[in-house]
Amino acid sequence: MAAARKGSQVITHMAIGFAIAYAFTGSIALGGLAVVVEPVLNVLLLPFHERAWARGVHAASGRRRYLLASLEKISQAAMHAVIAFLVLYLATGSVAFGGMAALLEPVCNVILMPLHDWLWDNAIGRGVSTSPT
Repeated sequence: MAAARKGSQVITHMAIGFAIAYAFTGSIALGGLAVVVEPVLNVLLLPFHERAWARGVHAASGRRRYLLASLEKISQAAMHAVIAFLVLYLATGSVAFGGMAALLEPVCNVILMPLHDWLWDNAIGRGVSTSPT
C-alpha cells in the first residue's frame, strides 16, 4: 500500500511538471524533458544538499536545531525551484518560462499534493482495496 501511494505521489508530481512545461511551450517533447530531467537532477543533487546541512543540523540542539532544520527545508525548496527554472530556461531560452516554472511548480505541488494525500486517505478509510484481487 505504501509503495502504491508513493508511486502515485511521484506520478502526480511528474504530471504537474509536464502540465506546466506543456502549458508554456505547447510541446510534448519539452514537457517530457521537464518530467525526466528535473526529477533526475533533484534526485542526484539532494544527497549532496542533505550532506552539506547534516553536520550543522545534527550538532545543534534546542531551538537552533529547529531553526537549522527549517532553513534546510527552505534551502531544499530553493534548490528545487532553481532546477525547475534551469530546465525550462535551457530548453526554451526564455527567462519568463523558466521563472514561471520555478514559481508555479512548487505552488502547484503544495496545493495538489495534500489533495492527493487526502484522496488516498479517504480511499483507505472507505476500505477501498488497493491490493490485486
